[in-house]
Amino acid sequence: MNEATPLTLAALGGVVSERSGVVNIALEGMMLMSAFTGYVVAFQTHNLWLGVLAGVLTGVLIASLHAALSISLMVDQIVSGFVINILALGITGVFFKGFLQEASVAGPGVLPTWQIPLLSKIPVIGPILFIHQPITYAMLLAIVLIQFLLFYTVWGLRTRAVGEHPLAADTVGINVYAVRYVAVILSGGLAGLGGAYFSLQQIGQFLPNMTGGRGFIALAAMIFGKWKPLGAFYACLLFAGAEALSGRIQITGVHIPFQFLGMLPYLLTIIVVAGAMGRAVAPAADGKPYRKA
Repeated sequence: MNEATPLTLAALGGVVSERSGVVNIALEGMMLMSAFTGYVVAFQTHNLWLGVLAGVLTGVLIASLHAALSISLMVDQIVSGFVINILALGITGVFFKGFLQEASVAGPGVLPTWQIPLLSKIPVIGPILFIHQPITYAMLLAIVLIQFLLFYTVWGLRTRAVGEHPLAADTVGINVYAVRYVAVILSGGLAGLGGAYFSLQQIGQFLPNMTGGRGFIALAAMIFGKWKPLGAFYACLLFAGAEALSGRIQITGVHIPFQFLGMLPYLLTIIVVAGAMGRAVAPAADGKPYRKA
């Protein structure tokens, strides 16, 4: 479950954004920048919760940039996302070497593990669902919340309408730009929380490129899950299981080069996406800029 946490949060962000018609391949950069700023704030303030908040706000800020470029300025959404990813990789790498690499002070640690009373004692289910760190609990709540918001609220209906036929939505009085801005910014907040997982919940440290392409795997999970929150979550469990399996195989001492075992999650991603193409249908207006007449 822990391994699936950042993937699921990023995938949920991708679902929300693309349901509104905006492709968000900048999830990787958002996660990496959020992992960095979250760690720096926690390191400077000695407060992990402020670090988590900083990570979420970083995701929101970068998503706002992506929204402005792709919605208002109508920059190609793929190009905008790649620029953000490259920018995040460069900025975090430079600041890590300049300020964090030589730091001799111990890091802020990791978020505590919470056991929910009574529920954590349930056989089998208890340890799986009710003994986790805070960001994992937030991920589980986010799945339910996003599923409800997208399919059982007026906001969700408008978001899906904008992602399918923005002109028709505009005709009935829906503000296409506002809906898309909200969706992209929300996706950034979710990705930011996923980024904070790496530096503040998993290892309590920041390392260059520590997200390791998880943002792209999250996009694959979103496609495999057919742009639905629950489907994306199940796909993330599959990818996280492959990652955990590769680690377990290495521990058992099987004589396979670790490079090949490390490829397993990414190889599975390629296979799954290739198999899903043609079967999973994206929102009709996904990736298409809208210009108000």
